[in-house]
Amino acid sequence: MNVTLPAMGEGIIEATINKWLVKKGDKVREDDPLVEVATDKVDSEVPSPIAGTLVEILVKEGTIAKIGDIIAIMENDSVVTGEDKKKIDNEVKRIRETVEETKKEEADVENVANVLKSRTPSGKFISPLVRSIAAKEGVSYAELDMVKGTGMDGRITRDDVLQLIAEGKKASSAKTAKPEKQVSGKGISVKTSGSDEIIPMDRVRKLIADHMVMSKHTSPHVTSFIDADMTKVVMWRNANKERFMTAEGQKLTLTPILIDAAARALYEFPMINVSVEGDNIIRRRNINIGMATALPDGNLIVPVIKNANEKNLTGLAKTVNDLAERARKNKLKPDEITGGTFTITNYGSYNNLAGTPIINQPQAAILGTGVVKKIPAVIETPEGDMIAIRHIIILSLSYDHRVIDGALAGKFLSRIKDILENYSPDIS
Repeated sequence: MNVTLPAMGEGIIEATINKWLVKKGDKVREDDPLVEVATDKVDSEVPSPIAGTLVEILVKEGTIAKIGDIIAIMENDSVVTGEDKKKIDNEVKRIRETVEETKKEEADVENVANVLKSRTPSGKFISPLVRSIAAKEGVSYAELDMVKGTGMDGRITRDDVLQLIAEGKKASSAKTAKPEKQVSGKGISVKTSGSDEIIPMDRVRKLIADHMVMSKHTSPHVTSFIDADMTKVVMWRNANKERFMTAEGQKLTLTPILIDAAARALYEFPMINVSVEGDNIIRRRNINIGMATALPDGNLIVPVIKNANEKNLTGLAKTVNDLAERARKNKLKPDEITGGTFTITNYGSYNNLAGTPIINQPQAAILGTGVVKKIPAVIETPEGDMIAIRHIIILSLSYDHRVIDGALAGKFLSRIKDILENYSPDIS
């Protein structure tokens, strides 16, 4: 039986074979983990589709495979005749030959273009000639993106890339720094140059970096701010958190409350819950809110709460706690980090007042939440204005100005403020 790389969530088309968990000839039960794979979203395990013996491993560790590719051959535990064995051997041989041919074709392509795309992140076209030169000289498409093309419509020409290479060599030869030496620490390769340390990015950090640069190139970012009085919310939470823990076995933090407020506002302002595809605006039917979560290794992942507007506060609290806990243990499933339509990132966890978050493409907006801080504020009463100590939070909304204007963003933020200041939780 052929073992194929299964679908791993919306938008994921390939994965890296990290580690085979069984060897050729090993017997496994149905659903036992066969191999650990990594995508640009999450690491996960592929289970065995049947109970049987692993006959052949077709894709080696460290190799990238596409969804649907055959990665191994399994033999069912049922009795296999000589004829069946011959058919299996022939199938293995055929598949291996096909895989080798495909690898050779892909290698030929890589030798020409060094995995560079035909366009840079900002959309500049790179001709095959320019790609070929860049491949031979080790120029990345991120470097090409910074080149001001002198060709028609700003196209990067052969002379442009040759000049870039010449300038790079000139700068390199002009360096007077001490020779670098390689040291190691905690499994990370670190180069030192004088008193400085050069720490190579790991795979996840590279993906995050590329995604952030792509987002800034794609969307014209604008950020609007508003403050909200969280005093009633804080007092209600403090009065109910112990009862909530006893009844539900869950911590009641401010995060599910903020997600609840955002989900309600998104339902009322559906043109915030959109994405852009070419010249089309896609209004998303479901409200799927991603929550940016810091990982122990310093990286970031965004688990998604599907249909957040359909959950009450109890359901949101359980989902938030579960996803955050499993995210830190690297136990998320691929479909739990895909399909987001809006994202919330919490600066308040680190006692920060506010920030200007970068949009999580292909979404059109992201909400930043600062620390809830006690400050003196002017409040209106029947007896007149007075100054009192209130719990204030600053909310920041970064949005894609191609499709969201300041008026709409302002109304959306004002609605979240209104919901929080008059919060009525549904915990039934």
